[in-house]
Amino acid sequence: MLRITLEQWRMFKSVVEYGGFNQASEGVNKSQSSIHNAVGKIEDTLGVKLFKVVGRKTEITKAGEMMLRRANYLLDEAAKVEAVGQTLGEGIEAQLRVAVDEVFPQRILYEVLDSISSQYPLLNIEIMESVLAGANELLESGEADIAVSPIELGDSFSEELCQLEMMAVACPSHPLHQLDRELELQDLRSFRQIVVRDSAVSHEKDEGWLGANQRWTVSHMRTSIDMITKGLGFAWLPVSSIDQELVNGSLIPLKLKQGRIRNVQLHLVFKDGDRLGPAARSFIGELRHKTLSLPTSESV
Repeated sequence: MLRITLEQWRMFKSVVEYGGFNQASEGVNKSQSSIHNAVGKIEDTLGVKLFKVVGRKTEITKAGEMMLRRANYLLDEAAKVEAVGQTLGEGIEAQLRVAVDEVFPQRILYEVLDSISSQYPLLNIEIMESVLAGANELLESGEADIAVSPIELGDSFSEELCQLEMMAVACPSHPLHQLDRELELQDLRSFRQIVVRDSAVSHEKDEGWLGANQRWTVSHMRTSIDMITKGLGFAWLPVSSIDQELVNGSLIPLKLKQGRIRNVQLHLVFKDGDRLGPAARSFIGELRHKTLSLPTSESV
């Protein structure tokens, strides 16, 4: 039988966090006497002194610091036990699988994932990065619950999520910038274009301008960005993925008369909304909200 309750450990922790008994009383809305009694109960039971008075300040002792570390762990574990019970009671799914096209801004994705993980701490999340038709293929095969894709899926729910700007860019030393005039698409044919391969296996698609006489095809957007900043070619890249490179000048927009900016519509796709659990629905809601703040070429 435990002789010290979780509530007493919480009162001890509150004194440390708020810097004293009076402050803790106001912070946790408890009487000062109840906090003193809780701390006193711990000290009497364990035979240790948790605090000492130095001048007008209440300071934690060395023994108190050690007990605080243990108490923090105990309280964290208790919170996890409660979360497990809530998860089981509400029927929250154990896993969420999301296929996301690589043009989707990573910053937005990470913010959404962090928020969902905080709401559902026991949820296992699997992110599958894809290109073009790859996200829909994962959804159709049952490997993903939700897809963020530039391609609509006819027999599923498809909602326009956001529109991304793709900008034609090259590094400052690229020969296209040395022409020092407005460019035609014809000017690009003599220079290497970096393109990202469709990750779908059965329904591979080609998208975008593919008129260059020489192309290097890579599997990931980040590889494409790295190659272009090193002067190995040009490409249309998502503005939201190269905002820092545009600001620091490592990538410069090509002076195209037409087609410098191309818009890509991303879709939120899933099979059956009624089968999605609370965590999946929360993920969709956060995704819709966060995409409202996406940058454009005018804001970088």
